[in-house]
Amino acid sequence: MSRATDAAQPQPLPADHPGLWRAAERDRESFCVDLQARHLDALERALRAVQARTDDPEAITRADFDLGAIEADVARWRDEVMRGSGLVILRGLSPERFSRDELGMIHFGLGTHFGTAMSQSVMGDRLGHVIDVGGKDPKERAYRNSAELDMHTDACDVVAMLCLQSAREGGISGYVSALAIYNEILARAPAAMPILMRGFHYHRFGEEAPGEAPVTEERIPVFSFHAGELSVNYLRSYIEMAAEELARPLSCDEVAALDRVDEIALDKRFALCFLTRPGEAVWFNNLTVLHNRTAFEDADDPALKRHFLRLWLVAHDPRPADPRLRIYEGKGIAPQPGRSTYFSRELGFSRFEDDDGRM
Repeated sequence: MSRATDAAQPQPLPADHPGLWRAAERDRESFCVDLQARHLDALERALRAVQARTDDPEAITRADFDLGAIEADVARWRDEVMRGSGLVILRGLSPERFSRDELGMIHFGLGTHFGTAMSQSVMGDRLGHVIDVGGKDPKERAYRNSAELDMHTDACDVVAMLCLQSAREGGISGYVSALAIYNEILARAPAAMPILMRGFHYHRFGEEAPGEAPVTEERIPVFSFHAGELSVNYLRSYIEMAAEELARPLSCDEVAALDRVDEIALDKRFALCFLTRPGEAVWFNNLTVLHNRTAFEDADDPALKRHFLRLWLVAHDPRPADPRLRIYEGKGIAPQPGRSTYFSRELGFSRFEDDDGRM
């Protein structure tokens, strides 16, 4: 049974909406916050306090990670992500000052002030390591391969990406306002919008819970209004996988509508593209900002492999959104011991990892 949502008719959003921006009008610097000594000192104090009790970043709670000295600043960053542009880039988490393990604890601890960390895969990882284990193999989850990624959203309210090491070559990140895409589609191809708002079935890529169907039972809208707020959900490869699984090919009009989203999302006038460097953390609203990544090549030295830390967060003060957008109902992907993120449709399940966690 479908869950109710707003019956709003597609209308352009006002040009001064804070979440509606274009790369042609806003450069990277306008989203950046340079952490000052007082920020780093507060983060280090919180880190040392939790280190006295645990070395497990996923055990950190908001109460553990006291940021009282900079709470007003954190609140501004959070407000910008949740109700402003949807994108904040924090700079200055120096790998020279903190070890990688310490940066993981700081990233998770700061995340507790934005929301509750979700499981990101059947492995149950709440602090995800975005690192290549599968090469260009499309059967591996995107955050564990090195292939190019199309513009998409994840399955949470807020995403936070902290760079520990950039790639030898490539790995350029892109971010685009979904609200700007929405307005542009209404201007260029308004007939596509009802198709996008009706939505599509999504494949679960082998990460459905036991007893759950491999494809979503409901259509999930690309654009939807709820309590007057516009949100987005988009992962084209999973839409196409679902159509194949259900043996219901997408219509020409549906393909054209998806093509229109991609065309605008990848337009350099709309998409902000840059290399994230070690010590930089990108925080963004997953319901208003799409993201992608170019393919990359790593250095031969394992210590120099591209490595990011990722959080999927259920926001403490979530954006009003169509319940269908929260595919995992705010709980994350159900952990399934022994499973990996590698999905083989031929076998019908993720294959098991060996003892060192690699395929």
